[in-house]
Formats: sequence, structure tokens, C-alpha cells
Amino acid sequence: MAFPESFIYELKSRNSLTEVASSYISLKRRGRNMVGLCPFHGEKTPSFNIYTENDSFYCFGCGASGDVISFIMRAENLDYLDAVRFLAQRAGIDVPENSYDKSMSDLRKRIYEANREAARFFYKTLVSPSGKAGMDYLQRRMLSGATIRHFGLGYAPEGWTSLSDYLTDKGFRQKELIAANLSVQRRSGKGIIDRFRGRVMFPIIDLRGNVIAFGGRILTDEKPKYLNSSDTPVFKKSENLFSLNNAKNAGSRTLLLCEGYMDVISVNQAGFHNAVASLGTALTSEQASLMKRYADEIVICYDADEAGQKATARAIPLLRNAGLGVRVLTIPNGKDPDEFIKSKGADGPAAFAAIIEASGNDVDYRLQKLRADFNLNTSEGKVGYLEAAAGLIAEIESPIERDIFLSKLSKEFEIDKNALNLQIEQLSRRRQRENKRREMNKIRAELSGSDDKIDKEHQTKLRSTVAEESLIAYLVRNPDALSYVRSRISSDNFQNAMMRRFFDYFSQRIDEGLEPMNNLTADFTDDERNRFFRLFTRTEGIAQTPQELRQYIEVIQAESNRPADTSAMSPEDITNFFATIKKHKK
Repeated sequence: MAFPESFIYELKSRNSLTEVASSYISLKRRGRNMVGLCPFHGEKTPSFNIYTENDSFYCFGCGASGDVISFIMRAENLDYLDAVRFLAQRAGIDVPENSYDKSMSDLRKRIYEANREAARFFYKTLVSPSGKAGMDYLQRRMLSGATIRHFGLGYAPEGWTSLSDYLTDKGFRQKELIAANLSVQRRSGKGIIDRFRGRVMFPIIDLRGNVIAFGGRILTDEKPKYLNSSDTPVFKKSENLFSLNNAKNAGSRTLLLCEGYMDVISVNQAGFHNAVASLGTALTSEQASLMKRYADEIVICYDADEAGQKATARAIPLLRNAGLGVRVLTIPNGKDPDEFIKSKGADGPAAFAAIIEASGNDVDYRLQKLRADFNLNTSEGKVGYLEAAAGLIAEIESPIERDIFLSKLSKEFEIDKNALNLQIEQLSRRRQRENKRREMNKIRAELSGSDDKIDKEHQTKLRSTVAEESLIAYLVRNPDALSYVRSRISSDNFQNAMMRRFFDYFSQRIDEGLEPMNNLTADFTDDERNRFFRLFTRTEGIAQTPQELRQYIEVIQAESNRPADTSAMSPEDITNFFATIKKHKK
């Protein structure tokens, strides 16, 4: 048991899930429950549900689930112990000591400490004679000393073990430095070497001020140009953004999404503190969801080259799906933000502010890109462009926004707006049918268990699994029914190993007089917990009756009596067997 039951119960009672989640997302009441846009994946239609009767949540979009502890684990990227401490501090209660295996929590703490020491080492190296190459590069990029200090920039020396030696002298063990991805094992397997060498270093800092990772730029023509920390126990590159710790305090609900570290730093130095960048990978839905917490609108400030345009095209639907407004910056002469600001000298900040103000939304941008594919001097070209533009406008959900672009096209090409609208309505209906078909396929996959990656027996033992799931959900809601259930069946009757484990787990807690769902986060993995809430929410709002409980038991009994191999049965046995199965069907 991770913590005493009484402590977890008090922790949860003082940290209402609805209240805690409300500090991250907007929630609205729907019947007894609360709903909102999921903070863990991008979406425009709310699928995140909080069940107020048992203070749990489940997202029908991404499957995230749990209680207030697992919510904080996801929202703050914490392990179990640190999430408990976070909530205990919030509620003003003490955490019992020595009641949890702190190995992972201790490792995370050591990684934070190692990263902090590494950042200090890189900065000291940068401002020393051995960091001259790095300082020369930053000065060529016209960064001031104040900017260098603000971002904690540094330099990783050329030596193979400079940082590793420094940190081991500080008392860090080799396995801790490998876990932090500051060092890597030698190919011989004996000893460690530095991961970053001969690079200008960019510390990546989380929202609580912890150094969680690094990016490093090589100063030669070697590849890769940028090297980033791999994922560690404190860092997932797909779920973090560079300089969000600065941007969240900028006092603006607009974020500038830049392509790289130097663009962010340059626009910050010019006075735009609301800039962020993804971390060496294409933008992810998790990063879009993270931005949604701090912004209503994103201005994409990617480079104007082909790679930047492709990255823009990939980013737009992710940001839109997260419920964000999107504008796309067009920089004259194909410059990137850093080059543009510097090219204007003292007028750089004002000039950059002007092009931000003039930037069109993502639909304007995509319509402009479409134009390049058609010869608008010909009738065929105009028709092709208008059909393509209609397809783009049909994707817009807001009727007002859709009407604005319809009016623009109608006026520009002097055509009947109704004709355009008819085309768009046809495309919209087709899109709705496709979305409905995908949704139905998703539901079928969920019901059949074909998409269940953790419970492989769901699909092969579908009938028994559904009955076992329903019985477990009934039992959790009605613990006093355990004695009746046990008089009819035992866990040996369960065909699905995971459902058998759930049944044994909840039965034991009920026997001990404990609230069935109080400690799920500590006792199950994320996948197992999500699997439980998936089955639990399937019966949410459905009045399960004692008669239905009897039906679940009858199906479980029948399925447990099913021979493993019907090929060895006589014709009479097969007839009797299927007659029994038919009798117990709903």
C-alpha cells in the first residue's frame, strides 16, 4: 500500500477533482457530471468528463482517466509521490514519511539536481576562456549579456568527459547521469562520456522552474546541427515547449510559435516575451493542448522556406483541433523572425509588431497557398481554385467564419454566393458522414476490443469479458452485493485474466471495509487504470439492477463451463452447449 488509506481519503476530500481541474480547464455542468475540453489532447468538442459522485475523470477522446492524483500526475508531469506531495501542500496537510518506495521519486529529484548543476557548468564554461567559441557565436547572433543570463545559455566543451567528471565530483552516480541523458555509456561498456560536446547549450525549463533537458547547437558543419535531450523520467519532448515558463507570464493570451531556440530568444530580446518553440520535433497534439492552457490564439512564426511551410501546414490542424485561433506570420523576403528583426536595426521590434498585426488567419494563409496551384487567368483555373477553396472552407465549423470567406470569394470572383454555399454544404454533409462513419468504427472497435492493446483477451473472449466488466462495475457501485456474488461464482469462473485481477482486488478492499476506488492510482499502472475506467464509464448513468446482476453471473457461469475445444465434443454435446448459451443470452 503506497500510503495509509486514511491519508489518501483525507487528501482527496481536501482536493476536489472539480476544483483542481478547474484551474487547468473550463468546466460546465452536465447533469450530475462536469465536462470540458480535455487538457491532455487537442479537441474542439468536450469529451473530458468528471464524475462528481466518485470524484473520478475519464476522457472519451484519448482514454485518460483516474482521480485527482492521476490528474495532477499528467497535468504537472509528476510521478505518484510528487503528485501526492503537490496536493498535500495545496491542502496544507503533512505527507506520512517512509510509507512509499521512493526510488523513482528519488531518481527524478537527482535528475533535476544534476540538470541544475549541468546548467551552471555550461554557463560557467561559456563565460570562461574555454567557452570563447560559444560566446563568439552568441555575440555574432547579437545576443546581449542580459539575454544570455536570462535564458541561462552555456557551452559544452570539446572534452569527452568534462561534464561527467564535474558531476561525478559533485557526488552524482554514473547511472543517474545516464538516466538524465547528460552522459552515455561508452561502447566498451566501461565508464561514461558526455552526451553534449562542442555545442552552445540551451537549457529547457519547465513551468515550475526546473531544468528538465537541454538542446545543443554544434558550431561546425557536423550533423546533427541541433542535438536535444532524449526523453527521461523528468522530460518528454512531445509534451514540453521551449520558453513556456517565460511566455506564460507575458500577460498575453496570444503565443508566438517559433521554429527554434534562437528565434524565441531573438524575439524575446526584442520585447516579445510570449514566444515558444517545439523541441526538435514537429509540433504534437500534446504541445497544442499545453498551449491551449495559456493562450486563445497562436501566431505561427515559422521560417518561410519549404521546410517551414510544411511545418506550418502540419501545425494548423493540430492547433485548430485544440480549440485555438490560428494566424500565420508572413515575413518579407523569406526571412526568419531572427533575421527580420536584426535587419531592421533599431526599428526591428516595431517592424516585427507590425507584421504580427497584419498577419492573416490560417484560412487566409491556406487560400493564398492554393492560388499558387492554379492559373486564375483561365476559366479552368478559376473553377479548380474555387472548388479547392470550397473544400477548405467546408472544414470551418463556425458558420460566421465560413460566411465571411464565402462573401470574400463571391465578391472577388463575381459569382453567386448561393452557388458557392451549395457546394460547401454538399462537402460539409459528406465530411459529416465520414466523421460519423469513423466514430462508429471507433465505437465498434471499442466494443469488440479490437483496439484494446492491454487486454488482449477482450476480443477473443468478448461475451464473458463484457459480462465480467458489467459485474465489476456493479460491484464497485454496490459493495454490499459481494456476498451474493460470491455465493454464485468465484474469481476462478472469470475467463479474462485482467477482469479476474480487478474482481480479486475490489473484493479484497470490500472485505477490508475500504472504499473500492480510493487507491487505484497507486495500485494499478496507467494502462490498467484506464482500462478499468473504460469499463466503469460504459455503465455510467445506466441503472444496473439486481436482475441484471443475476444475468451477468449466469453468463459468467455459462462461459466458464465452455469447453476449451469444441472439436472434441459429440454432436449431442454441441447441441446442448449452444442451447445453454442461447438460454443465457440477453
